[in-house]
Amino acid sequence: MILWRLWTAFFKIGLFNFGGGYAMIPLIQTEIVSRGWIDVSRFIDIIAIAQMTPGAIAVNSATYVGNTIGGVFGGIIATLGVAMPSYLCGQILGHYHEKYKKSEMVKMIFYGIRPVVAGFILAAGLVVAMTVSVDIDKLKIMDITGLDFKSLGITAVVGILLYKTKVHPMLLIVISGVLGALLFS
Repeated sequence: MILWRLWTAFFKIGLFNFGGGYAMIPLIQTEIVSRGWIDVSRFIDIIAIAQMTPGAIAVNSATYVGNTIGGVFGGIIATLGVAMPSYLCGQILGHYHEKYKKSEMVKMIFYGIRPVVAGFILAAGLVVAMTVSVDIDKLKIMDITGLDFKSLGITAVVGILLYKTKVHPMLLIVISGVLGALLFS
């Protein structure tokens, strides 16, 4: 039964993947955290690992969660579940895209989907930022004592460097790991 639940959860995630991996993070979080498979803290760890390992965030997350919940076969089933909709949609849409790509209706559909994708990416960023920057147990309304200013600082510096410079993201990951080891040990 767990293999079927893994398949359906990750098939649903893959089916609604508009905008790539970062846009998919809220979908992944909703599916796996709401089912009680992992908690939010572990979810953030999965996203960090998925970003640092080769491959798509969704595939890496599916493999990790599937393996954790259902063993090696669970990892395979979850990975196939998340990849299958993209394969099927690619085959179908690839066939019809050439025929209808100049259609005004198709252009308007994609124009309408873009802001939703941007919202998904923003939501994913906020989830990650809040988890690494706030100790939820200590945070109270209008009380900043629960804020982790070291993490907020690292987040801000990395965000500014990515936005304003051409620093390679892999270098920032290494630098942030070193800063984390120095600041939090």
